[in-house]
Amino acid sequence: MIPVSAPSLGKRERELVTRCVESGWVSSGSPYVQEFEAGWASYCGSNHGIAVCNGTAALELALATLDVGPGDEIIMPSLTIISCALAAVRLGAVPVLVDVDPQTWCIDVDRIEAAVGPRSRAIMPVHLLGHPVDMDPVLEVADRHGLAVIEDAAEAHGARYRSRAGDAPGTWRQCGAMGDLGVFSFYANKVVTTGEGGMLVTDDPGLAERARSLRDLAHQPGRRFRHEELGFNFRLSGLQAALGVAQLEQVDEVLARKRAIADFYEQRLGGRPDLQLSGSEPWAQRVFWMYGMVGREGAPPNDVVADRLARRNVQSRSFFLGLHEQPAMAGRFRLGTGPLPVTERLSRYGFYVPSGPVLTDAELETVADAIEAAFAES
Repeated sequence: MIPVSAPSLGKRERELVTRCVESGWVSSGSPYVQEFEAGWASYCGSNHGIAVCNGTAALELALATLDVGPGDEIIMPSLTIISCALAAVRLGAVPVLVDVDPQTWCIDVDRIEAAVGPRSRAIMPVHLLGHPVDMDPVLEVADRHGLAVIEDAAEAHGARYRSRAGDAPGTWRQCGAMGDLGVFSFYANKVVTTGEGGMLVTDDPGLAERARSLRDLAHQPGRRFRHEELGFNFRLSGLQAALGVAQLEQVDEVLARKRAIADFYEQRLGGRPDLQLSGSEPWAQRVFWMYGMVGREGAPPNDVVADRLARRNVQSRSFFLGLHEQPAMAGRFRLGTGPLPVTERLSRYGFYVPSGPVLTDAELETVADAIEAAFAES
């Protein structure tokens, strides 16, 4: 079976993890944690990085750092991983769900303002599958209504957005570095992986200090085991950070390979009338965390496509089920602007295919053959 994604791990990763083991500093006290935080923050163009145990924890920590609490509302797309909603619900907050754009598959920025209510506290744009959200309108709405912006850039390592507003229009900025806080995941299928892991980035020293405290059980400065509030144990280990340091050294190489994979799919499958392929807006330098496609009208739904591909030894994954259709979310959200037809269509017909950096050219040909055969079945 050709997997959806396998990480690129080699000699350098083994070297640094071995060094970490030999040092004895395998916990969150390892110097590798600080090195990874500093390296990733610098790569993103941010001043501070706060490493945590996974991306879901990073989302919850971001909300907690902003003192989000019961009854507060967080505006987010419905087409995203349940982690976004889970982070809000765990703190007693309410996800406010908005439909997505049919071309970028990210939150429909024209619908955000209508979703703002008296309890709104933050907007959580998600750079889905590595395509940047159109951030200018997001930031404008946030500024107008006094809302925080938490970017979910878990799938957008290295993606960039070109602003058309502000003092320097045309400037490219890294995804995750435009809001109050940016959130990343380093799960095994991400461009940079630590197996499990995540990070917050921010330019605000006060937010960074608070996030570091909450991440580590909210110990009081100078009196470690005194706690004036309840924090989290969201620390990243030294072993994971050592892996991340090595991974960061090859991020450009991985992104280039993923771009080449996307180019192959576009050349091989771009003319098919039954498929909408991943696109890119002129203000976006997207990265291809995964290569996604959507069956057009008359195409089989994604679960059928998955079965047909699996019979041909090709793994695939369906797009996220909309948060508003998740059984576990019943009664826990508010619809921001009414029905969510684009999310529902993408949830039923969207899927992504093998896109990992270690895919061979021969495997790519096999995948493309399998997709063509799957869509040729009656």
